[in-house]
Amino acid sequence: MNFFVTGTDTDVGKSYICKHLAKEFIKLGKKTGYLKPFQSGFEEGIDPDAKQIEIIAKGVITKSSYITNTPCTPLVSAQIDNVDYNLEKVKCDYDELKNNCDITIVEGSGGLYVPVKENILMSDVIKFLNLPTLIVARPNLGTINHTLMTIKCAQNEGIKIIGVVISNYPEATDDPVILRAKEMIENYCSTKVIAIVKKGQTDLSQLAKNLT
Repeated sequence: MNFFVTGTDTDVGKSYICKHLAKEFIKLGKKTGYLKPFQSGFEEGIDPDAKQIEIIAKGVITKSSYITNTPCTPLVSAQIDNVDYNLEKVKCDYDELKNNCDITIVEGSGGLYVPVKENILMSDVIKFLNLPTLIVARPNLGTINHTLMTIKCAQNEGIKIIGVVISNYPEATDDPVILRAKEMIENYCSTKVIAIVKKGQTDLSQLAKNLT
């Protein structure tokens, strides 16, 4: 099982889901790989996403194809830092993990339509790698619109959707937007919300089992 993880926006919890899924896959006895093709906003003293996953998921094999310093969309970060992304390198990194692991997780940057290179979006990277995609969404106001748009864009691009994970769900809430998010998303599309991950939840064993 190899898949791509995208978000409905930035800071929706993609990395959090990736690292705890990787941990659960390893506990299931699966040799697990993790690829971050484009890591921007690197700061000295702050571990990039791949290193953070290594801390949580002991034994995971990680790769970062490109690491840039400027904290912004991959295209702009690469332009400022004078880095030329090569998708063939990303593909080689992915293939190396895929060929040596039972499961490989590829984490995107932001959402589907984040610019990567001139005339290349993150959705093009997903199609280039030919990966089914897990969509991570936030639970609060705006999530229905963002999630449905992400689903529709993926479908229009011919990207296979595994499902939606709602991340950072509050332990207790009476907010009708949050309480009805899953229902509303599923009512307006054929894609299922396959997991709701509560704020601070680290046990993603059921989701991991469902994905394998």
